[in-house]
Amino acid sequence: MALNKEQISERFKALQKYICRYLEHVDGTAQFVSDNWTREAGGGGRTNTLTEGAVIEKGGVAFSAVYGPVSEQMKNALLVDGSEFYATGVSIVIHPKSPHVPIIHMNVRYFEYDNGKKYWFGGGIDLTPHYVIPEQATAFHTELKTICDKYNSDFYPRFKNWADDYFFQPHRNETRGIGGIFYDHLDETCGLSKQQLLDFAVDLGEAFPRLYEYQVNLGKDKAILPEHIQWRNIRRGRYVEFNLLHDRGTKFGLHSGGRTESILMSLPKDASWEYMKPIPAGSIEEQTQSLLKKGVDWVPLTDH
Repeated sequence: MALNKEQISERFKALQKYICRYLEHVDGTAQFVSDNWTREAGGGGRTNTLTEGAVIEKGGVAFSAVYGPVSEQMKNALLVDGSEFYATGVSIVIHPKSPHVPIIHMNVRYFEYDNGKKYWFGGGIDLTPHYVIPEQATAFHTELKTICDKYNSDFYPRFKNWADDYFFQPHRNETRGIGGIFYDHLDETCGLSKQQLLDFAVDLGEAFPRLYEYQVNLGKDKAILPEHIQWRNIRRGRYVEFNLLHDRGTKFGLHSGGRTESILMSLPKDASWEYMKPIPAGSIEEQTQSLLKKGVDWVPLTDH
């Protein structure tokens, strides 16, 4: 029996539950609160949020399954030529309290139109440290490469470069963070079956909280000074700029009539913009700024 959209949605629902339970363990004190919602034009979802935890200041893990007519906005934004669509997926953004713990984002999604006549999977996972520490970036990318290599040895280099290009702020000439992987419009033409593409998405999703736990444990107990908070909020401001100006998921949600509160859950509680903020020479802030660029080979060449 061919894999259908309902089965994919159920797998994503289970993934949302798994990730939330694991992140509660990582935080240690706070629990997610669920908010079920419906979309007037068709479908709905569940947005789970966690706030003011020991580690996580604001986090969201959202599941959605929406459907309906393809609007003109969607045709232009997604290059869809069908009349009816179905989209389901899980989207996650975690903003930590500590400047020494990175922001992390992931989403996996499935889209089809005209009753499965055309379908694709998309997704990705990326890390936005407030302070870039190369060894931690390497550990993150190495784990992503391991997952990709289970399915196709070409996936990691291809999707890593895709992430570098996608998570880029052209108006700043800098990347949002240290990247990760990003892919879109993936179907059977890539050499994997529909089931394998779903398994790849779920493998990434189940790895997400484990990868974040590693990053959290390295930074959560470091001392925090006022200047660290100031820099954290400036870096958060850059994150906001990307999500509002360039993120396709945000644009799709708004164009498809999605729920605004859930779409904008990715934004931090607090952020800052300071005019012409000077960065001291030789500082860790300057080192971070110097690494916000495309093409950094975080995985050692011997591992390629």
